[in-house]
Amino acid sequence: MSFSKSKDSDAIQVIESLPESSAGGTEEALVQDSRLARALLQENPNPLRRSFLKLYAVIFVAFLCSATNGYDANTYGGLFAMDTFTNYFGINSNNQGLVAALYVVGNVAGCFIAGPCADTYGRRAGMIFGSVVCIIGSIVQASAKTLHMLMGGRFILGMGAVLVMTAGPPYVVEMAYPKYRGVLTGAYQACFFLGTITSTWLIYGLDYVRNTPEWTWRLPLAIQGLPPLLIFVFAWFIPETPRWYIGQGKIEKAREILVKYHGDGDPDSPVVALELEDMIHYISVEGSDKRWWDFRELFNSHSARYRTFLIVCIAFFGQLILPPTSYYLPLMAKTAGITNTRTQLLLNAIQTPIMMASALSGLRWIDRSGRRKLLFPGSLGMSISVAIMTACTAQQASNPVIGVVGIAFLFVCLVVYAFTWIPAMALYPTEVLAFSTRAKGLAFLNLLVNVANIFNTYVPPPAIANAGWRFYIFYTLWDLLGAAAVYFTFVETKGRNLEEIDEIFQHRHPKKASLEKRKIIIHRDKAEDGVVV
Repeated sequence: MSFSKSKDSDAIQVIESLPESSAGGTEEALVQDSRLARALLQENPNPLRRSFLKLYAVIFVAFLCSATNGYDANTYGGLFAMDTFTNYFGINSNNQGLVAALYVVGNVAGCFIAGPCADTYGRRAGMIFGSVVCIIGSIVQASAKTLHMLMGGRFILGMGAVLVMTAGPPYVVEMAYPKYRGVLTGAYQACFFLGTITSTWLIYGLDYVRNTPEWTWRLPLAIQGLPPLLIFVFAWFIPETPRWYIGQGKIEKAREILVKYHGDGDPDSPVVALELEDMIHYISVEGSDKRWWDFRELFNSHSARYRTFLIVCIAFFGQLILPPTSYYLPLMAKTAGITNTRTQLLLNAIQTPIMMASALSGLRWIDRSGRRKLLFPGSLGMSISVAIMTACTAQQASNPVIGVVGIAFLFVCLVVYAFTWIPAMALYPTEVLAFSTRAKGLAFLNLLVNVANIFNTYVPPPAIANAGWRFYIFYTLWDLLGAAAVYFTFVETKGRNLEEIDEIFQHRHPKKASLEKRKIIIHRDKAEDGVVV
């Protein structure tokens, strides 16, 4: 079987060891056991070709779903530090956690319709419907005159956010070209920081307005409706995913989209042929995704329960790494001895660009190293960082400089988390779920994430007030448990298309099956400028 010439760097997600050779010859390489590996070597497309640029623009609309959620994450952390905001609504340590948590409660309420919506009407429709709900919530909270109205706006926002967060990731992973699925889906999660950077620096800048009048905190609340507004406008002009069309029995429509965006207009593209063949084989037109009420396929077999277990791990180990710094970094800085409000707001603002830069740096490595090789050391690194932060915070009363060191290691933990876990947070659960359960599984993931977030949003203020640094010990131990879960149970999904990942879970030991590699012989023919596998 002949393949076109491929540079080693271009095939690095598949080929683990490929010696340099300037002349013809025979070489050996270890590859993931994947038909996709061969098709990618044969096609070897330019990542900047015209069809891919169009694909990136289409996928960026879904990236805004992540930015929608990201904007809220840091908004209230900054607003809680503004006296004019807290005094206007009567927010104090007793109700602060509830105000923050109502967004999460809205997420939980919306989970029950988010999956069926994305399955029944399509990923694109889920994004459109969710964006409308988010816009309504933004209007309600920005115009709020009472605390109850503000809380109502947050609840509505939470419901809309879970709709777009359930539709966005499967849209990206199902539309992405298989070779760049890791980078593109990891970039979805990294775009979370487009929202957080906007909100934190906006609030930090507005704090310089003398006496911080009412409009200085209403403006950030109103701008929260901008990302969903952009989704609503542009989602009408993007295609539905080919896998959703296959699930509806519309094979020709799916082929048309694959040829346009993955085959660069070539109907004979080997990657397109492989993708379409696997989709038709694995995606059922009678699957549970057609029954809005049917969640049984998340639990009714060994492979289904294994997938669901991985979803549970991602939800709880991905969320409970620390108290949510997006809401409470000013409070944590105060506990460490940093009492100046403007300094607290500055720390709250700089965490977001630092984490975004770290997350973007991790994108390339998630396809080079694989998911497991990032998540395992990431969990260990976070545990060590939190342990040092805890020890420093415990000693800051007698030596304020040590408290500053503790905050420094808080940022080390955030960098490690952003580099290793954030690129996988949207990618990994979407990969391990089968098509028929993908939307419902992600809705279930969001439900679990928000259960974790309710604890992590409502508990920290009183816990830090009463237990101080001792509260952080829980996170040190939890991150260690997360490292063990990754090492012993997580499957490796690198180098396979979504349908080939389904095959892994048919084995008795999916993790072991996912780590198997196949030795292939590669013959380079310099005269013919190609390789034979």
